[in-house]
Formats: sequence, structure tokens, C-alpha cells
Amino acid sequence: MSKIEGNVALVTGANRGIGKAFVEELLNAGIAKVYAAARNPDSLADLVKAGAGRVVPVTLDVTDAAASEALAKAHPDVGILINNAGVASYAGILSTSDTAPARHEMETNYFGVINTIRAFSDVLAGNGGGIIINIASIAAHVNFPVLGSYSASKAAVHSLTQCVRAELAAQKTLVVGVYPGPVDTELAESFPLDKTAPNDVARQVLESVDDGQEDIFPDPAAVQMFQGLRADPKAVEKEAGQMLPA
Repeated sequence: MSKIEGNVALVTGANRGIGKAFVEELLNAGIAKVYAAARNPDSLADLVKAGAGRVVPVTLDVTDAAASEALAKAHPDVGILINNAGVASYAGILSTSDTAPARHEMETNYFGVINTIRAFSDVLAGNGGGIIINIASIAAHVNFPVLGSYSASKAAVHSLTQCVRAELAAQKTLVVGVYPGPVDTELAESFPLDKTAPNDVARQVLESVDDGQEDIFPDPAAVQMFQGLRADPKAVEKEAGQMLPA
């Protein structure tokens, strides 16, 4: 039985890139309703129109814990939480004048995920357990210095995913970590590697979730890099380390 069909999902950062692709692929997979979250709900107009009543725009800044809590109270029917909202500063650790880029990435990419999970975990429990999908990155497993602080924030997401998976096991919540390689989105437009279409990534993730997978590498580049990390992690680290910040 499909875990997606007839369910209700919330997607953060739904107005573009992978988030937008998730909304589209959820609709294709038979979702009953998608709460599409963005800081500016006006940016969701096209998705709402395409959803023909199944896409509901909601306002959310994931860095605001109170906003996540209010959203969970207002929408207790959510069965799938997709933590997609993220930012990338294209900065290393020492190549910037201060730590502001790293703090911004951590607040959004890491603490933003904590905020939504803390807000919705009881909602998911009340709906039979549910599913949490955290969009991390292959950079969670190896640091790309051109995205040095971003990579660190995604490594933090990987670690929190393992923790939340253990904490929520008793309520039968499936907690999924997703580790894509370069995806053809605005966020990755400066990344110097071949990219996978965001809808292909979203579709593969949903299919893997239906199979009950917990760790998903949804594109060929991610699969290849993870295989390399298992075979010779130091070689992959050295290769990624050649991608230095400007």
C-alpha cells in the first residue's frame, strides 16, 4: 500500500527548486493535500493553481520556532513532513570575514529542521506515526570547501536525522535522510558538476519512501560518491577538497 496516496503532506521551501518538485510529484503520486510552505505565500500561486484544490499555501519561516508550532496546531492532519527549506552561502570556513554565513546556514538548514520536527512530531504520532523526510546533501558525508559551511550544516542534519529516528521509533514514525548530489536548481547553479533534474530527485525519493528506505541517495552522482566514500573515503575527501572557495 502506498504511503503517499491519500495522505497529507507539508513541504517547506516549496516555492522553488526541490521543494516545488516535491509538491508536483506528491500530486502525481496521489496525495490528498499538500501544505506548501514558504516565507512569501504569493510565490506559490502557480503551484496552487496547478494543484486544483489539493495545494494549500501556508506562510512559514523555519527559523521561527513559534511559527512552526502555530502551523502544527492549525494543521493537525499532516502525515508527511518534508524538511526541504535551505540556504547556501558558497563560503568556506576561513574564506569569509566573519561567521555570519555559517550561522545563517545553521539557523535555516539545521535549526529550521529541528523547529519543524519538534512542532509536528506529536501531530504525526496522532496520525499513526507518519513520515519525516529531511533533505540533506551528499555534502553531509564529505565537505566541499566551496560550500564549506553549508556542508557542515548538512552534516548536522544527517546527525539529527539519526537522533530523531531513534527518538521517534516508538511512535512508528519513518524518519528519512535524503542525500542528493548536484541538483539543477537556483541554489546549485554555481556548483561545477553535472546536475540532476529536481523532479527526478523528488520522484525517486517518494518511490524509495514507499519502499521503506531510511537513507536515500536519489541520483547517480550521489550514488557514485557514496560508493566512493565506502571504498576510499580519504580519496573522495581529497577530490572534494580541490573545490575551494573563491
